Amino acid sequence: MFKKLAAAGAGRALGEDGFPAGPWTPELLAEAISQIDSNRAGVDLRTVQLWFQENDRGISAANIRWLARVFGCDDPEATAAWQVELSAAQARLQAKRREARKADDRAPERPDTSREPKVDDEQSSSVESTRDAEPDPDRKKQPFSLARRSEMLFSGGSPLNLPAAVFAGASALGFLSYILGIHSAVYLRADNVAKEVGFLWAPNWTLLFMVLLPLFFSLVTELLAFWTKEGRTKLWTMSDTTTSDDGWSRNVQRSSFSYWAVFVICVLFAGILQWIGVCLIPLLEGGADYATSWGTLAIVRPEVISVPVSIGFTALAYLYMCLCFYLFFAGLILLHTMIHDLRRIGLDATVLPQRGSRGEVYELCLRLMRGIFRCTILGILVALCMKAQSSYLTSNAKNILDWLAGDLSSALAGRDGASNGFHYRMPTHYSSLLVALSTVVVFVYGSICLRGIGTQFHKPLWNMAAVVTQLFATYLLVDAFVGFSIVLGIGVCVAVFSLVDPSLGSRRSNGIESRQIVS
Repeated sequence: MFKKLAAAGAGRALGEDGFPAGPWTPELLAEAISQIDSNRAGVDLRTVQLWFQENDRGISAANIRWLARVFGCDDPEATAAWQVELSAAQARLQAKRREARKADDRAPERPDTSREPKVDDEQSSSVESTRDAEPDPDRKKQPFSLARRSEMLFSGGSPLNLPAAVFAGASALGFLSYILGIHSAVYLRADNVAKEVGFLWAPNWTLLFMVLLPLFFSLVTELLAFWTKEGRTKLWTMSDTTTSDDGWSRNVQRSSFSYWAVFVICVLFAGILQWIGVCLIPLLEGGADYATSWGTLAIVRPEVISVPVSIGFTALAYLYMCLCFYLFFAGLILLHTMIHDLRRIGLDATVLPQRGSRGEVYELCLRLMRGIFRCTILGILVALCMKAQSSYLTSNAKNILDWLAGDLSSALAGRDGASNGFHYRMPTHYSSLLVALSTVVVFVYGSICLRGIGTQFHKPLWNMAAVVTQLFATYLLVDAFVGFSIVLGIGVCVAVFSLVDPSLGSRRSNGIESRQIVS
Protein backbone atom coordinates (compact mmCIF):
# COMPACT_ATOMS: atom_id res chain seq x y z
CA MET A 1 0.00 0.00 0.00
CA PHE A 2 2.79 2.40 0.88
CA LYS A 3 4.56 1.86 -2.46
CA LYS A 4 1.40 2.54 -4.44
CA LEU A 5 0.64 5.69 -2.45
CA ALA A 6 4.23 6.93 -2.83
CA ALA A 7 4.21 6.25 -6.59
CA ALA A 8 0.88 8.07 -6.98
CA GLY A 9 2.16 11.08 -5.00
CA ALA A 10 -0.70 10.96 -2.51
CA GLY A 11 -0.80 14.12 -0.43
CA ARG A 12 1.54 16.11 -2.66
CA ALA A 13 0.53 19.57 -3.81
CA LEU A 14 -1.42 19.64 -7.07
CA GLY A 15 0.18 21.11 -10.15
CA GLU A 16 -1.35 23.55 -12.60
CA ASP A 17 -3.06 20.69 -14.43
CA GLY A 18 -4.80 19.54 -11.24
CA PHE A 19 -2.73 16.35 -10.86
CA PRO A 20 -0.13 15.57 -8.14
CA ALA A 21 3.32 16.99 -8.82
CA GLY A 22 4.79 13.50 -9.06
CA PRO A 23 5.71 10.44 -6.96
CA TRP A 24 7.25 10.69 -3.52
CA THR A 25 10.96 10.14 -3.15
CA PRO A 26 12.66 9.27 0.16
CA GLU A 27 14.13 12.77 0.35
CA LEU A 28 10.83 14.56 -0.34
CA LEU A 29 8.87 12.36 2.06
CA ALA A 30 11.43 12.73 4.86
CA GLU A 31 11.36 16.50 4.40
CA ALA A 32 7.53 16.59 4.44
CA ILE A 33 7.36 14.59 7.68
CA SER A 34 10.05 16.70 9.32
CA GLN A 35 8.14 19.89 8.48
CA ILE A 36 5.13 18.82 10.59
CA ASP A 37 5.00 21.24 13.51
CA SER A 38 4.22 18.70 16.22
CA ASN A 39 6.99 16.38 15.00
CA ARG A 40 9.97 17.94 16.69
CA ALA A 41 12.27 14.95 16.28
CA GLY A 42 11.57 14.63 12.56
CA VAL A 43 12.46 11.38 10.81
CA ASP A 44 15.77 9.95 9.69
CA LEU A 45 16.28 9.77 5.92
CA ARG A 46 17.68 6.25 6.26
CA THR A 47 14.44 5.13 7.92
CA VAL A 48 12.36 6.52 5.06
CA GLN A 49 14.67 4.84 2.53
CA LEU A 50 13.97 1.51 4.21
CA TRP A 51 10.26 1.96 3.54
CA PHE A 52 10.96 2.15 -0.21
CA GLN A 53 13.06 -1.02 -0.18
CA GLU A 54 11.80 -4.60 -0.43
CA ASN A 55 13.30 -5.66 2.89
CA ASP A 56 10.17 -6.93 4.72
CA ARG A 57 10.36 -4.15 7.30
CA GLY A 58 7.23 -2.47 8.48
CA ILE A 59 6.49 1.07 9.64
CA SER A 60 6.17 1.99 13.30
CA ALA A 61 2.91 3.28 14.74
CA ALA A 62 4.44 6.72 15.33
CA ASN A 63 5.58 7.01 11.74
CA ILE A 64 2.23 5.71 10.47
CA ARG A 65 0.70 8.69 12.25
CA TRP A 66 3.01 11.12 10.42
CA LEU A 67 2.41 9.35 7.11
CA ALA A 68 -1.33 9.62 7.61
CA ARG A 69 -1.00 13.37 8.13
CA VAL A 70 1.07 13.70 4.95
CA PHE A 71 -1.27 11.56 2.83
CA GLY A 72 -4.32 13.25 4.34
CA CYS A 73 -2.96 16.77 3.66
CA ASP A 74 -3.21 17.52 7.42
CA ASP A 75 -7.00 17.23 7.33
CA PRO A 76 -8.22 15.62 10.61
CA GLU A 77 -10.83 13.35 9.01
CA ALA A 78 -8.62 12.30 6.13
CA THR A 79 -5.71 11.76 8.51
CA ALA A 80 -7.81 9.49 10.72
CA ALA A 81 -8.99 7.48 7.71
CA TRP A 82 -5.45 7.08 6.38
CA GLN A 83 -4.17 6.04 9.80
CA VAL A 84 -6.77 3.28 9.97
CA GLU A 85 -5.92 2.02 6.48
CA LEU A 86 -2.16 2.10 7.02
CA SER A 87 -2.44 0.37 10.38
CA ALA A 88 -4.60 -2.35 8.84
CA ALA A 89 -2.08 -2.82 6.04
CA GLN A 90 0.70 -3.06 8.65
CA ALA A 91 -1.26 -5.75 10.50
CA ARG A 92 -1.78 -7.73 7.28
CA LEU A 93 1.94 -7.54 6.50
CA GLN A 94 2.87 -8.89 9.92
CA ALA A 95 0.32 -11.69 9.56
CA LYS A 96 1.87 -12.71 6.24
CA ARG A 97 5.29 -12.78 7.89
CA ARG A 98 4.02 -15.06 10.63
CA GLU A 99 2.48 -17.41 8.08
CA ALA A 100 5.74 -17.49 6.13
CA ARG A 101 7.66 -18.25 9.32
CA LYS A 102 5.29 -21.11 10.19
CA ALA A 103 5.73 -22.53 6.69
CA ASP A 104 9.49 -22.43 7.12
CA ASP A 105 9.19 -24.15 10.50
CA ARG A 106 7.32 -27.05 8.88
CA ALA A 107 10.24 -27.69 6.50
CA PRO A 108 12.60 -30.03 8.46
CA GLU A 109 15.58 -29.54 6.18
CA ARG A 110 15.51 -25.75 6.34
CA PRO A 111 17.01 -24.17 9.47
CA ASP A 112 14.76 -21.77 11.35
CA THR A 113 16.57 -18.50 10.79
CA SER A 114 13.49 -16.34 10.42
CA ARG A 115 12.59 -13.82 13.06
CA GLU A 116 9.91 -11.23 13.46
CA PRO A 117 11.56 -8.10 12.04
CA LYS A 118 11.52 -5.08 14.20
CA VAL A 119 9.20 -2.34 13.05
CA ASP A 120 11.22 0.24 11.09
CA ASP A 121 14.41 -1.11 12.70
CA GLU A 122 14.81 2.48 13.80
CA GLN A 123 17.21 1.54 16.55
CA SER A 124 19.54 -0.09 14.02
CA SER A 125 19.07 2.45 11.24
CA SER A 126 21.95 4.57 12.47
CA VAL A 127 24.15 1.49 12.66
CA GLU A 128 23.19 0.46 9.12
CA SER A 129 23.99 3.91 7.81
CA THR A 130 27.51 3.64 9.21
CA ARG A 131 27.92 0.28 7.48
CA ASP A 132 27.02 1.56 4.03
CA ALA A 133 30.68 1.56 3.09
CA GLU A 134 30.98 -2.14 3.97
CA PRO A 135 29.87 -4.57 1.24
CA ASP A 136 27.03 -6.93 1.99
CA PRO A 137 28.44 -10.45 2.49
CA ASP A 138 25.58 -11.87 0.44
CA ARG A 139 26.43 -9.58 -2.45
CA LYS A 140 30.01 -10.78 -2.43
CA LYS A 141 28.79 -14.26 -3.27
CA GLN A 142 26.75 -13.08 -6.25
CA PRO A 143 28.38 -14.04 -9.57
CA PHE A 144 29.46 -11.48 -12.12
CA SER A 145 26.50 -10.37 -14.23
CA LEU A 146 27.30 -8.83 -17.60
CA ALA A 147 23.65 -7.86 -18.03
CA ARG A 148 23.55 -5.90 -14.77
CA ARG A 149 26.93 -4.27 -15.40
CA SER A 150 25.86 -3.23 -18.88
CA GLU A 151 22.57 -1.82 -17.60
CA MET A 152 24.47 0.12 -14.93
CA LEU A 153 26.52 1.84 -17.66
CA PHE A 154 23.28 3.35 -18.93
CA SER A 155 21.49 3.94 -15.62
CA GLY A 156 24.30 4.66 -13.17
CA GLY A 157 25.63 8.16 -12.55
CA SER A 158 25.10 11.12 -14.82
CA PRO A 159 23.31 10.54 -18.16
CA LEU A 160 26.21 12.38 -19.80
CA ASN A 161 28.84 9.82 -18.73
CA LEU A 162 28.47 7.23 -21.47
CA PRO A 163 27.96 9.63 -24.42
CA ALA A 164 30.89 11.74 -23.21
CA ALA A 165 33.13 8.67 -22.89
CA VAL A 166 32.34 7.53 -26.45
CA PHE A 167 32.89 11.05 -27.81
CA ALA A 168 36.17 11.35 -25.91
CA GLY A 169 37.41 8.04 -27.32
CA ALA A 170 36.64 9.10 -30.89
CA SER A 171 38.30 12.48 -30.31
CA ALA A 172 41.41 10.77 -28.93
CA LEU A 173 41.65 8.54 -32.01
CA GLY A 174 41.25 11.61 -34.23
CA PHE A 175 44.06 13.45 -32.41
CA LEU A 176 46.26 10.37 -32.59
CA SER A 177 45.65 10.02 -36.33
CA TYR A 178 46.65 13.67 -36.76
CA ILE A 179 49.88 13.08 -34.83
CA LEU A 180 50.66 10.01 -36.93
CA GLY A 181 49.90 11.91 -40.15
CA ILE A 182 47.06 9.73 -41.42
CA HIS A 183 44.23 12.16 -40.66
CA SER A 184 44.25 13.17 -44.34
CA ALA A 185 46.18 11.03 -46.82
CA VAL A 186 45.87 10.56 -50.58
CA TYR A 187 47.32 7.59 -52.45
CA LEU A 188 47.44 6.79 -56.15
CA ARG A 189 45.65 3.60 -57.08
CA ALA A 190 46.98 1.24 -59.75
CA ASP A 191 44.60 2.74 -62.34
CA ASN A 192 45.95 6.28 -61.58
CA VAL A 193 42.90 7.25 -59.52
CA ALA A 194 43.75 9.40 -56.49
CA LYS A 195 41.88 8.32 -53.34
CA GLU A 196 41.49 10.19 -50.04
CA VAL A 197 41.65 7.60 -47.26
CA GLY A 198 42.46 9.77 -44.24
CA PHE A 199 41.01 8.83 -40.85
CA LEU A 200 39.13 12.11 -40.48
CA TRP A 201 37.60 11.65 -43.95
CA ALA A 202 35.89 8.40 -42.93
CA PRO A 203 32.32 9.12 -41.67
CA ASN A 204 32.10 5.66 -40.10
CA TRP A 205 34.90 6.71 -37.71
CA THR A 206 34.11 10.39 -37.21
CA LEU A 207 30.40 11.13 -37.70
CA LEU A 208 29.40 7.74 -36.36
CA PHE A 209 31.37 7.78 -33.09
CA MET A 210 31.35 11.53 -32.44
CA VAL A 211 27.68 12.30 -33.23
CA LEU A 212 25.40 9.32 -33.87
CA LEU A 213 26.45 6.89 -31.14
CA PRO A 214 26.64 9.56 -28.38
CA LEU A 215 23.12 10.67 -29.37
CA PHE A 216 21.94 7.06 -29.35
CA PHE A 217 23.39 6.41 -25.90
CA SER A 218 21.95 9.66 -24.61
CA LEU A 219 18.45 8.73 -25.82
CA VAL A 220 18.66 5.21 -24.39
CA THR A 221 19.86 6.58 -21.04
CA GLU A 222 17.06 9.13 -20.94
CA LEU A 223 14.45 6.56 -21.94
CA LEU A 224 15.73 4.04 -19.39
CA ALA A 225 15.55 6.64 -16.60
CA PHE A 226 12.00 7.55 -17.62
CA TRP A 227 10.82 3.96 -17.74
CA THR A 228 12.40 2.69 -14.51
CA LYS A 229 11.68 5.77 -12.37
CA GLU A 230 8.37 6.96 -13.78
CA GLY A 231 6.74 4.85 -16.48
CA ARG A 232 6.70 1.36 -14.99
CA THR A 233 6.08 2.76 -11.49
CA LYS A 234 2.87 4.45 -12.60
CA LEU A 235 1.74 1.40 -14.55
CA TRP A 236 2.50 -0.81 -11.54
CA THR A 237 0.26 1.27 -9.33
CA MET A 238 -2.57 0.98 -11.88
CA SER A 239 -2.29 -2.79 -12.29
CA ASP A 240 -3.44 -4.94 -9.40
CA THR A 241 -2.14 -8.13 -11.02
CA THR A 242 1.47 -7.00 -11.16
CA THR A 243 3.56 -7.86 -8.13
CA SER A 244 6.91 -6.83 -6.83
CA ASP A 245 8.36 -10.08 -8.19
CA ASP A 246 8.26 -8.50 -11.66
CA GLY A 247 11.15 -6.19 -10.83
CA TRP A 248 13.20 -4.40 -13.43
CA SER A 249 16.47 -5.95 -12.24
CA ARG A 250 15.03 -9.42 -12.69
CA ASN A 251 13.88 -8.57 -16.20
CA VAL A 252 17.37 -7.37 -17.11
CA GLN A 253 18.95 -10.49 -15.64
CA ARG A 254 16.71 -12.71 -17.77
CA SER A 255 18.49 -11.37 -20.87
CA SER A 256 21.94 -12.33 -19.57
CA PHE A 257 22.54 -14.86 -22.37
CA SER A 258 21.78 -12.20 -24.99
CA TYR A 259 24.36 -9.85 -23.52
CA TRP A 260 27.03 -12.55 -23.51
CA ALA A 261 26.20 -13.59 -27.08
CA VAL A 262 26.45 -10.00 -28.31
CA PHE A 263 29.68 -9.47 -26.35
CA VAL A 264 31.33 -12.51 -27.93
CA ILE A 265 30.22 -11.55 -31.45
CA CYS A 266 31.29 -7.91 -31.12
CA VAL A 267 34.65 -8.50 -29.42
CA LEU A 268 35.73 -11.79 -30.98
CA PHE A 269 34.34 -11.56 -34.52
CA ALA A 270 33.71 -7.85 -35.24
CA GLY A 271 36.77 -6.80 -33.26
CA ILE A 272 39.64 -9.30 -33.11
CA LEU A 273 38.99 -11.52 -36.15
CA GLN A 274 37.99 -8.60 -38.39
CA TRP A 275 41.12 -6.67 -37.38
CA ILE A 276 43.28 -9.70 -38.13
CA GLY A 277 41.69 -10.29 -41.54
CA VAL A 278 41.28 -6.69 -42.72
CA CYS A 279 44.33 -5.00 -41.19
CA LEU A 280 46.93 -7.30 -39.61
CA ILE A 281 47.37 -9.91 -42.35
CA PRO A 282 47.36 -7.36 -45.24
CA LEU A 283 49.92 -5.22 -43.37
CA LEU A 284 52.19 -8.21 -42.76
CA GLU A 285 51.83 -9.73 -46.23
CA GLY A 286 51.71 -6.48 -48.19
CA GLY A 287 48.23 -6.60 -49.75
CA ALA A 288 44.81 -8.23 -49.84
CA ASP A 289 41.48 -8.19 -51.66
CA TYR A 290 40.21 -5.28 -49.54
CA ALA A 291 40.17 -1.65 -50.64
CA THR A 292 42.98 0.46 -49.19
CA SER A 293 41.94 2.54 -46.19
CA TRP A 294 43.68 4.47 -43.42
CA GLY A 295 44.30 1.14 -41.67
CA THR A 296 46.34 -0.31 -44.56
CA LEU A 297 47.87 2.94 -45.83
CA ALA A 298 51.33 1.72 -44.77
CA ILE A 299 51.25 -0.77 -47.66
CA VAL A 300 51.03 1.86 -50.42
CA ARG A 301 52.63 4.83 -48.61
CA PRO A 302 55.22 3.56 -46.12
CA GLU A 303 56.76 7.04 -45.95
CA VAL A 304 53.61 8.34 -44.21
CA ILE A 305 53.25 5.62 -41.55
CA SER A 306 55.19 2.46 -40.84
CA VAL A 307 53.73 -1.02 -40.60
CA PRO A 308 54.38 -1.51 -36.82
CA VAL A 309 52.81 1.86 -35.96
CA SER A 310 49.85 1.10 -38.21
CA ILE A 311 49.34 -2.28 -36.52
CA GLY A 312 49.30 -0.64 -33.09
CA PHE A 313 46.93 2.17 -34.10
CA THR A 314 44.48 -0.13 -35.90
CA ALA A 315 44.45 -2.52 -32.92
CA LEU A 316 43.53 0.35 -30.60
CA ALA A 317 40.89 1.67 -33.01
CA TYR A 318 39.26 -1.74 -33.53
CA LEU A 319 39.21 -2.40 -29.78
CA TYR A 320 37.41 0.90 -29.26
CA MET A 321 35.06 0.13 -32.13
CA CYS A 322 34.03 -3.34 -30.94
CA LEU A 323 33.37 -2.11 -27.37
CA CYS A 324 31.24 0.77 -28.66
CA PHE A 325 29.21 -1.56 -30.84
CA TYR A 326 28.73 -3.92 -27.92
CA LEU A 327 27.25 -0.99 -25.99
CA PHE A 328 25.11 -0.18 -29.03
CA PHE A 329 23.61 -3.68 -29.13
CA ALA A 330 23.31 -3.65 -25.32
CA GLY A 331 21.20 -0.51 -25.74
CA LEU A 332 18.99 -2.36 -28.22
CA ILE A 333 18.57 -5.20 -25.71
CA LEU A 334 17.54 -2.68 -23.06
CA LEU A 335 14.99 -1.21 -25.47
CA HIS A 336 13.61 -4.70 -26.05
CA THR A 337 13.47 -5.28 -22.28
CA MET A 338 11.51 -2.05 -21.80
CA ILE A 339 9.04 -3.08 -24.50
CA HIS A 340 8.62 -6.53 -22.95
CA ASP A 341 8.12 -4.93 -19.54
CA LEU A 342 5.52 -2.60 -21.03
CA ARG A 343 3.73 -5.52 -22.65
CA ARG A 344 3.39 -7.39 -19.35
CA ILE A 345 2.38 -4.40 -17.21
CA GLY A 346 0.56 -2.25 -19.76
CA LEU A 347 -1.91 -4.90 -20.87
CA ASP A 348 -3.07 -5.24 -17.27
CA ALA A 349 -3.27 -1.49 -16.71
CA THR A 350 -5.36 -0.80 -19.82
CA VAL A 351 -8.29 -2.83 -18.49
CA LEU A 352 -8.85 -0.30 -15.72
CA PRO A 353 -12.31 1.26 -15.85
CA GLN A 354 -11.10 4.76 -15.00
CA ARG A 355 -10.86 6.80 -18.16
CA GLY A 356 -8.24 9.14 -16.72
CA SER A 357 -5.98 6.22 -15.75
CA ARG A 358 -6.36 4.67 -19.19
CA GLY A 359 -5.41 7.94 -20.85
CA GLU A 360 -2.31 8.17 -18.68
CA VAL A 361 -1.33 4.63 -19.69
CA TYR A 362 -1.62 5.56 -23.36
CA GLU A 363 0.56 8.64 -22.85
CA LEU A 364 3.26 6.59 -21.11
CA CYS A 365 3.24 3.94 -23.85
CA LEU A 366 3.37 6.51 -26.64
CA ARG A 367 6.25 8.35 -24.99
CA LEU A 368 8.23 5.12 -24.72
CA MET A 369 7.55 4.20 -28.35
CA ARG A 370 8.59 7.61 -29.62
CA GLY A 371 11.88 7.26 -27.78
CA ILE A 372 12.43 3.86 -29.40
CA PHE A 373 11.53 5.41 -32.76
CA ARG A 374 14.30 8.00 -32.38
CA CYS A 375 16.80 5.30 -31.38
CA THR A 376 15.81 3.32 -34.48
CA ILE A 377 16.49 6.31 -36.72
CA LEU A 378 19.96 6.72 -35.23
CA GLY A 379 20.65 3.01 -35.66
CA ILE A 380 19.80 3.14 -39.38
CA LEU A 381 21.96 6.27 -39.77
CA VAL A 382 24.84 4.34 -38.21
CA ALA A 383 24.38 1.62 -40.82
CA LEU A 384 24.20 4.28 -43.56
CA CYS A 385 27.57 5.74 -42.53
CA MET A 386 29.19 2.30 -42.56
CA LYS A 387 27.85 1.34 -45.98
CA ALA A 388 28.54 4.75 -47.54
CA GLN A 389 32.22 4.68 -46.53
CA SER A 390 32.64 1.11 -47.74
CA SER A 391 31.02 1.94 -51.09
CA TYR A 392 33.16 5.05 -51.55
CA LEU A 393 36.42 3.12 -51.05
CA THR A 394 35.55 0.91 -54.05
CA SER A 395 34.57 3.85 -56.30
CA ASN A 396 36.64 6.06 -58.60
CA ALA A 397 35.98 9.31 -56.72
CA LYS A 398 38.77 11.23 -54.99
CA ASN A 399 36.91 11.65 -51.71
CA ILE A 400 33.49 10.87 -50.32
CA LEU A 401 32.13 14.36 -51.04
CA ASP A 402 33.19 14.11 -54.70
CA TRP A 403 31.60 10.67 -54.80
CA LEU A 404 28.21 12.02 -53.71
CA ALA A 405 28.50 15.14 -55.88
CA GLY A 406 29.51 13.08 -58.91
CA ASP A 407 26.53 10.77 -58.50
CA LEU A 408 24.19 13.78 -58.21
CA SER A 409 25.60 15.45 -61.31
CA SER A 410 25.42 12.18 -63.27
CA ALA A 411 21.76 11.76 -62.32
CA LEU A 412 20.87 15.33 -63.28
CA ALA A 413 22.77 15.11 -66.59
CA GLY A 414 21.40 11.66 -67.43
CA ARG A 415 24.84 10.05 -67.62
CA ASP A 416 25.80 6.56 -66.51
CA GLY A 417 28.08 6.18 -63.52
CA ALA A 418 31.78 5.50 -64.04
CA SER A 419 32.48 1.80 -63.68
CA ASN A 420 35.26 0.50 -61.46
CA GLY A 421 37.60 -2.12 -62.81
CA PHE A 422 38.54 -3.32 -59.33
CA HIS A 423 36.41 -5.77 -57.37
CA TYR A 424 36.99 -5.67 -53.65
CA ARG A 425 35.56 -7.63 -50.78
CA MET A 426 33.43 -5.41 -48.53
CA PRO A 427 32.80 -6.95 -45.08
CA THR A 428 31.39 -3.64 -43.82
CA HIS A 429 28.36 -4.16 -46.07
CA TYR A 430 27.49 -7.25 -44.07
CA SER A 431 28.11 -5.73 -40.64
CA SER A 432 26.13 -2.61 -41.52
CA LEU A 433 23.21 -4.81 -42.64
CA LEU A 434 23.28 -6.54 -39.24
CA VAL A 435 23.15 -3.16 -37.50
CA ALA A 436 20.21 -1.97 -39.61
CA LEU A 437 18.23 -5.20 -39.27
CA SER A 438 18.77 -5.43 -35.50
CA THR A 439 17.57 -1.86 -35.02
CA VAL A 440 14.48 -2.34 -37.20
CA VAL A 441 13.57 -5.63 -35.47
CA VAL A 442 13.40 -3.88 -32.08
CA PHE A 443 11.14 -1.19 -33.54
CA VAL A 444 8.86 -3.76 -35.21
CA TYR A 445 8.56 -5.71 -31.95
CA GLY A 446 7.60 -2.54 -30.11
CA SER A 447 5.03 -1.64 -32.77
CA ILE A 448 3.40 -5.06 -32.55
CA CYS A 449 3.22 -4.92 -28.76
CA LEU A 450 1.80 -1.42 -28.76
CA ARG A 451 -0.86 -2.28 -31.34
CA GLY A 452 -2.04 -4.99 -28.96
CA ILE A 453 -2.53 -2.47 -26.14
CA GLY A 454 -4.91 -0.07 -27.91
CA THR A 455 -6.26 0.93 -31.32
CA GLN A 456 -5.49 4.62 -30.75
CA PHE A 457 -1.81 3.82 -31.34
CA HIS A 458 -2.41 2.73 -34.92
CA LYS A 459 -2.09 6.14 -36.56
CA PRO A 460 1.14 7.30 -34.84
CA LEU A 461 2.63 3.83 -35.32
CA TRP A 462 1.87 3.88 -39.04
CA ASN A 463 3.55 7.29 -39.34
CA MET A 464 6.65 6.07 -37.52
CA ALA A 465 6.70 2.84 -39.52
CA ALA A 466 6.60 4.81 -42.78
CA VAL A 467 9.69 6.82 -41.76
CA VAL A 468 11.59 3.70 -40.66
CA THR A 469 10.68 1.91 -43.91
CA GLN A 470 11.88 4.84 -46.00
CA LEU A 471 15.18 5.06 -44.12
CA PHE A 472 15.78 1.32 -44.41
CA ALA A 473 15.07 1.50 -48.15
CA THR A 474 17.53 4.40 -48.37
CA TYR A 475 20.17 2.23 -46.72
CA LEU A 476 19.56 -0.60 -49.22
CA LEU A 477 19.72 1.77 -52.23
CA VAL A 478 23.09 3.34 -51.37
CA ASP A 479 25.36 2.92 -54.43
CA ALA A 480 22.69 0.73 -56.09
CA PHE A 481 21.98 3.04 -59.05
CA VAL A 482 22.92 6.42 -60.47
CA GLY A 483 21.15 9.09 -58.48
CA PHE A 484 21.13 7.30 -55.13
CA SER A 485 22.52 10.49 -53.56
CA ILE A 486 19.14 12.16 -54.09
CA VAL A 487 17.39 9.40 -52.16
CA LEU A 488 20.11 9.58 -49.52
CA GLY A 489 19.68 13.34 -49.11
CA ILE A 490 15.91 13.03 -48.74
CA GLY A 491 16.32 10.21 -46.22
CA VAL A 492 18.78 12.20 -44.09
CA CYS A 493 16.46 15.22 -44.06
CA VAL A 494 13.52 13.04 -42.97
CA ALA A 495 15.69 11.43 -40.29
CA VAL A 496 16.79 14.79 -38.85
CA PHE A 497 13.21 16.08 -38.79
CA SER A 498 12.01 12.89 -37.07
CA LEU A 499 14.74 13.15 -34.45
CA VAL A 500 13.78 16.73 -33.65
CA ASP A 501 10.03 16.07 -33.71
CA PRO A 502 9.26 12.35 -33.17
CA SER A 503 5.54 13.16 -33.22
CA LEU A 504 6.06 14.00 -36.94
CA GLY A 505 4.24 17.31 -36.71
CA SER A 506 1.17 15.94 -34.93
CA ARG A 507 1.07 18.65 -32.27
CA ARG A 508 -2.60 17.99 -31.59
CA SER A 509 -2.15 14.26 -31.19
CA ASN A 510 -2.63 14.39 -27.43
CA GLY A 511 -5.97 16.16 -27.75
CA ILE A 512 -7.17 13.79 -30.45
CA GLU A 513 -6.19 10.75 -28.39
CA SER A 514 -7.99 12.16 -25.37
CA ARG A 515 -11.22 12.61 -27.32
CA GLN A 516 -10.91 9.06 -28.64
CA ILE A 517 -10.54 7.71 -25.12
CA VAL A 518 -13.58 9.62 -23.84
CA SER A 519 -15.68 8.50 -26.76
